[in-house]
Amino acid sequence: MKISVSSYSFSQYIKAGKLTQADCPAKAKEMGFDAIEFIDIDGAPDLELQKKNAEAIKAAADKAGIEINAYTIGANLYKDTKEEMDAEVERLKGQLEIAKILGVTVMRHDACWSLGKKGASRSFDLMLPFIAENARKVTEYAETLGIRTCTENHGYIAQDSDRMERLFNAVNHDNYGLLVDIGNFICADEDPTKAVSRVAPYAIHVHLKDMLVRPEPTGSCRNMTRGGNYFCGTVVGEGDVPVKKCLRILKRAGYDGYVSLEYEGVEDCMAGIARGLANVKKILEEIG
Repeated sequence: MKISVSSYSFSQYIKAGKLTQADCPAKAKEMGFDAIEFIDIDGAPDLELQKKNAEAIKAAADKAGIEINAYTIGANLYKDTKEEMDAEVERLKGQLEIAKILGVTVMRHDACWSLGKKGASRSFDLMLPFIAENARKVTEYAETLGIRTCTENHGYIAQDSDRMERLFNAVNHDNYGLLVDIGNFICADEDPTKAVSRVAPYAIHVHLKDMLVRPEPTGSCRNMTRGGNYFCGTVVGEGDVPVKKCLRILKRAGYDGYVSLEYEGVEDCMAGIARGLANVKKILEEIG
């Protein structure tokens, strides 16, 4: 497995004006990563501006001598009307053009973010046929560009491993897979090792994220899980997610792609990223 880092990990410095998105490839290379993935290229909803910014980022990555391995974007593939869903599919096709400029072979998009009070929006399984149909349309277009698409365990509603497996089966397309985030299962109060063991065969990309989990809100752990616990991000390899076991499970399942480090703790992001990288390198050496 090779190690990449998500541009999301640099959010503290980007928001503070210490880094731009185009600065991130050189910083990732300097820190010792094999690649970098990007999330939500600046400029949305202006697609042409996003393309211009993507070209600048790709040029910066080429200059630094580092690969951009994935592009991750938000999405909501269930909406109340067919017209709205068709518009979302077309938007994602535009984002695939951004992915093509970046030179990536994988793009992640979300499935859905909330339940509603009427119609199919009332439950995940009622929304599933619509989400799957729209994900299939997106991946069919992606295939013509040489890009695979995937959905992450993200957003509370489509976060459990069994729901992710059902989504994978419903899309049923060779160009489509799952992004397995080993930390995000915490948000649905699921044991990461059991969850990863269920979805590892479908993984085409992996996020390494670590969490602290507490029964009551304390310190920076103020985000509530679906089951009423509290969580917050921390350095990969220093929290409550069994990172080593999860990586061993993925390896046993035959996964040999990139594992992308995501840091979203409260301490200085550069220190958190650097410690996380050192921890992951050590773990990968230990599991062989």
